[in-house]
Formats: sequence, C-alpha cells, structure tokens
Amino acid sequence: MDVAWIPGDADAVVVAVVAVVALAGAGWAIARRSGRGAPPPAVIESHTIVETPVSAAPADIVDHPEATSGRFSRLRGRLGATLAGVLHRGAMSASDYDALEEALLLADVGASATDAILAGVKSRLGANFDLEPTQALREALLEAIDPAADRSLALGQAGQGQAKSVIVVGVNGVGKTTTVGKLARVLVADGYSVMLGAADTFRAAAADQLETWGARVGVPVERSERDGADPASVAFAAAERAVGDSADVLLIDTAGRLQNKQGLMDELGKIVRVVGKVSPRAEVLLVLDATTGQNGLAQARVFAEATDVTGIVLTKLDGSAKGGIVVAVQRELGVPVKFVGLGEGADDLAPFEPVAFVDSLLGTA
Repeated sequence: MDVAWIPGDADAVVVAVVAVVALAGAGWAIARRSGRGAPPPAVIESHTIVETPVSAAPADIVDHPEATSGRFSRLRGRLGATLAGVLHRGAMSASDYDALEEALLLADVGASATDAILAGVKSRLGANFDLEPTQALREALLEAIDPAADRSLALGQAGQGQAKSVIVVGVNGVGKTTTVGKLARVLVADGYSVMLGAADTFRAAAADQLETWGARVGVPVERSERDGADPASVAFAAAERAVGDSADVLLIDTAGRLQNKQGLMDELGKIVRVVGKVSPRAEVLLVLDATTGQNGLAQARVFAEATDVTGIVLTKLDGSAKGGIVVAVQRELGVPVKFVGLGEGADDLAPFEPVAFVDSLLGTA
C-alpha cells in the first residue's frame, strides 16, 4: 500500500490499523465458512436465511428431537376412524357388503383394493362362522397393507460414516422440503450424522427453509447461493461433502418443477445418477399429500417411472385425509409406505405402523 502521501510518522500507524482491519475481515470470512461464530438459527416458521453452516451451533440452542419409537402410537389419535361403525355384530347381509364397499371407496382405498378386501372378508366369514365381521375386516385390511413389508430405511448402523444417500422426490406443495427437515430430525434422534443437500434450486427460499431445519438439530446444508443453479451440481457437491465429512446419511431435497416445467423427470434421473457416482444410494422416497387421495396416484405413477422409488412418505394424513390411500398407493406402486406425517409439529413425522394404523381406521385403537 502506498503511504507516501501521509505526513510525518503517521504512515506506520495507518498501516498497522489497516492490517488489523484486514486480519479481522479474513477471520470473519473463515469463521463464516467453518461455522464458527454462527448466529443463532431462526425459528422454522420465519423461513429466514441461515447464512452459515449450522453444525457448530451452540449446544444450548440445538433441539433434541423426540425418539422415533412410539411416535405413531402418540399421533394415531389424529387419524380419522373412517371405517368405524360400518359393520355390526352377526351375519353380513348383501346390504352390509354394499355399505362396506361404499365406505372403503370413500376412504380412498381404491377400486381394485376394495374388491380384494371384500373378497377377503367374505372368505374369512365363510370359513369361520364365529368370526365377527369387524375382525374379518381387520384381518383383510392388514393383509392388504402387508405388515411383513420392510419399512426401514436401508442405512445400516449409525456411526459408520458411509454417506448413504436418500433422495426425496415429489411435486411442489406436498411438503417435500418440510419432510426432508423432519426426516433429518428422525435420523438425528436415531443417532445418525446427517448432511442435507438443497437441490430444489428453482423454488425461492427452499434452501433457506432447509438450512433453518438443519440449524435446529445441528445438521449442515450444502446449497447454491444462486437461485436456479443446476440441481444435479448441487446434489453432486453435497455428496462429495458428505463423503469428505464421513456423514452417515445424505438427505437430498429435489425440485417439484423446473422453471420451464420441462424435463423434470430427466433432471431427477440425472441427480440420482450423479449422486450415485460418489455416495451409495440407499433410498428414493416419494412424498405424497394424503389429502389429494386418488389424484395423488397419478403423480406417483409418473415419479415411479422416472426413478427407482423405494418407499412412500404420506404427509398430511391427519385432518381431512382419507386413510385408505395407504392401501391404494402401496398396491399401485408395489413399494411400502415408510413414514407418515400426522401433524404440523417438528416431530410429527412417524415411521408407519400397519397394525396401529388399521386399528385407527376401524376405531378400535
């Protein structure tokens, strides 16, 4: 720096001051990159941008998510007992079967699944005259939902640092980014170290929202600072970072649409391929809004054709949702429902429990 213009011996003082300022600026930049000195994270609802990596958040402001075991039992009371009171004790008449068929269809079970369940009820009652109709329906529903299906995530044990990837797909509006944030809480509660990848680069504030979720549980997020950045590039960078940091799990949020609404499925396929080159793929989870009922199945078919979907997450299963969609979507895609959202709370995402679910539908829980 040229200080010839400064009179007398003041030039040395100026140089010293400038050097201190420069060092402070450099220290701030380094702290920003490393996560040291990060400001307290914003609350989820504000969607405020969290500009620093969140893994170094002070321990006294990091949430401790609720244990996942028992979540469904706590939340299942929010499910509507959509089939409660349909059947009565004693023999079933033709009108009883008609009423049951109507109730199943209104519960969004779907036509083919309804036929299979009705056939199951009839065969059970025909084989055992002492069996109550409600018990026969319970057994037929459980058979349709398949309690033996593997609903766990293929992540292995926590602490192995294998950076296994879970790619979350679905259209905009189903609660996909929120689901990624809640799933991060589930995994943290189960002892996994998690990295988040904000590959939904076409929706304003999606990355900010994801960072805020991550901040609450001390989970770092890989993102682009530019809206509209290439989603696959962000996903690839997240995979490299997850491997470099020896994270157990990489959760990737993806776009539900592109700006020109063309090539979305091609883009999702590209994300799956590039991430697989770095991080072993464990799951592709499709998020569906349970309140859309049978209309959501059209979405499910398209995504299942474009990506190798391994599991379903049903959001908004409380309230106005019709629980029979669980049966319909499993039958349609041939993959299990693995998680359900039963409320707006941060820990209201629960592993799906078939027996408890059927009992809730029948009002016997």
